[in-house]
Order: sequence, then C-alpha cells, then structure tokens
Amino acid sequence: MRQRLVLVTHYFSTHRGGVEKVAAELAHRLTEANGWEVKWLASDSDPLPLDLPAAVNLLPMSAWNVTERRLGVPWPIWSFGALRRLWREIPHANVVHLHEALYFGNAFAALFAWLHGIPIIVTQHVGTIPYRSRLLRFIHALANRTLGQLLLSTAQQVVFISPAVCEEFSRFCNYRSPPSYIPNGVDTAVFSPHGPVADDPEIVATRKSGRRVFLFVGRFVEKKGLRTLHGLASLLPDDLWLLAGHGPIDPALWKLPNVRVVRGQSGAGLADYFRAADLLVLPSVGEGFPLVVQEAMACGTPVMVGTETAAGCPDARSLMIVEGIGPDDASATRWARRLAGLRADGEDLAGLRPAVARFARENWSWTRTSARYAELLASLPVPSARKNRWP
Repeated sequence: MRQRLVLVTHYFSTHRGGVEKVAAELAHRLTEANGWEVKWLASDSDPLPLDLPAAVNLLPMSAWNVTERRLGVPWPIWSFGALRRLWREIPHANVVHLHEALYFGNAFAALFAWLHGIPIIVTQHVGTIPYRSRLLRFIHALANRTLGQLLLSTAQQVVFISPAVCEEFSRFCNYRSPPSYIPNGVDTAVFSPHGPVADDPEIVATRKSGRRVFLFVGRFVEKKGLRTLHGLASLLPDDLWLLAGHGPIDPALWKLPNVRVVRGQSGAGLADYFRAADLLVLPSVGEGFPLVVQEAMACGTPVMVGTETAAGCPDARSLMIVEGIGPDDASATRWARRLAGLRADGEDLAGLRPAVARFARENWSWTRTSARYAELLASLPVPSARKNRWP
C-alpha cells in the first residue's frame, strides 16, 4: 500500500515561484521513485500544472489573492470551504508536508494535522524579509517569532534549504528533532551549459557590438530588487537588460530602451536565456537561496547576488560576484560600479563558466535531494490513533 502525503503550499508551480517549483519537483520524484501518493493542496489563483504524474492529485483551494495584487505580498487567504476540505483530507495522510510556516493554508494544515495526530514536516525556504514598509517588516518579524516559532518547534521534522536561514530560526526555535539542511536540486538535463541560446535578434546584435547581456529571472516584486534593477539599467545604458518574469511591477513601464521584458519562459526556454546571458543579476533579499541562482549556475552562467543570498550557500561564494544591498539608490550605484569594474579590470566572466557549471553539477542533484526527503519521511512516526474525523 502506498504511503500518503498531503502537500500544502500557497500556490501551485504554475505561479512560477521558486518555492512552488521545488514542491512540484519533490512531489514528482517522491511518487515516481519512492512510491508515495501525493495530494497537493494550494490556492486556485493559477491554472493547474499539467506536467505531474497521475499519483500527484491536485486539489485547488478557493482563495482570495488580494494581498498579492494590491501589496505584492503572496499570502492567499483560503475560504471556509477550502479549510473544511483541508480538514477532511488531513486524517487520510501518513505525513503532512508544508513548504513555509507562515502561509494561511499552511498554518491551518499544521493545526489540523496536530488535532488528527498526523506527523508534520516543514521545509523552510526563507527567513526575515526586509520589506520597505515598516509595518510589513514588523508584521513579518512578529509572525516569525510567534506562529513561525510555534510551528517549527512543534513539527516532527524541519528542513532548511539554506544554512543562513537555519541559523536565523535556530536562535529562537526549540526543535523536536535536529533540523536538516537539504539544498534544492537542479534538473541538469534541462539546465546545463550544453544547449541552444535564446534565438533573439537583440541579443545577437548586443553580442556583435561587444556589449554585455545581463539577465534577471524572478517575480516582479519589491523583495526581488526591482528598484535596484531600474537604477542599474539607467546607470548602464550600453548593456542589454533582460528581465524574465511577471508580477505587479511592470518593468516595461520604465520606458528604458535597453530593457527587455521576457514573459512566459520556464524550463528549457528559460535555460536558453541563461546560456545567452553574461551574468544573472539578482539584487533580492529575504530569499534563503533562490532556485534561479542554482539553475543559472547549472547552465554555466555566473551570478551576481547580495551578501545575504550568498550566505545561503557558503561553498559557492567564491564562484559568485557578491555585493552588499542597502537603500535602493545606494545599491544601484554600488552594483553599477562593480559591474563597470568587471569590464574595466578585464575580469573575464566567460572564464568563470566552466567552474560554475562544474560546481552545480557536483553539488545540486534532485535525485540526491528527493532521496534524502524520502528517508526523512520514512523515519517519521506512524500517525497516532487519536484522529478527530469530520462528521
């Protein structure tokens, strides 16, 4: 008989965020390689993914996504009917797996699992997010210290994708078992140095003229550093800036001639853009260690990140271009100076590509990552007999 896993995230992978993509990859591999049956519950804000095996049963939960539309904060609020459906699904699971502690549906899933005696595993991707708004910073910090602390301290197992995030939460959480550090994997069959580059006339023209191609990949929201990117594109008008993603901030409205917005790319199509770029530029904060950094490096593309992101994988720091992040204007000036210096000093970004790709290939494997999760899931206690069934 198959083991049953209830997986809860805020969105499905079609939302194209790193957390959701990781959840989809793990669900796929746990069902195909390890024989689990997965029920994935997430808000109905996006279409359902169509690339998962039949053993992954998708249950869209009705939700209001107003906080993301108006504030750029991805925190869908599930309806009463969705919570009732969640309550009915939990007792049939052997394990409940939550990606992140603070999301609305995740918190209720943890409560219901506790009431039904079902063991919980939490994968915590991010720590503190330094929002520009003081109110949002206060709310998020308070939530981490209350709900986050409670959930991570009561879960049977906690997994961190970044040692820096683990260190942050370990200052105030008392875990039931030692937390695990499991880095996300990369699909090296898709993200590799060997493959086509994006067939884009503007990229070709930029290359012929000796200018550089800088790439950003991610959601167009505040914490990804969109204001800093705006400043960088303005300060470095001779370089082509490709911004791949979507979100409430629209870089097309900047009206900068050297900025191109790339929409709707993922998987192999996105890998083509990674291979076409000289450098992935990601001035984001509050992310742990973003999956796009791993995907870029797997394609052999060097990355420029903030000190906080670099701390998410200390072993790879020597292969990254690392710069501090402060107020938007100051960050843009400092990052632009560093990027200009790469050309002036004759530092060859192309020379980094073989070492970057080799590190990714040797250290990030979805096969190893999913195997470690399978071991953790198998080690969790059998659900207790105390289960409150919905009448």
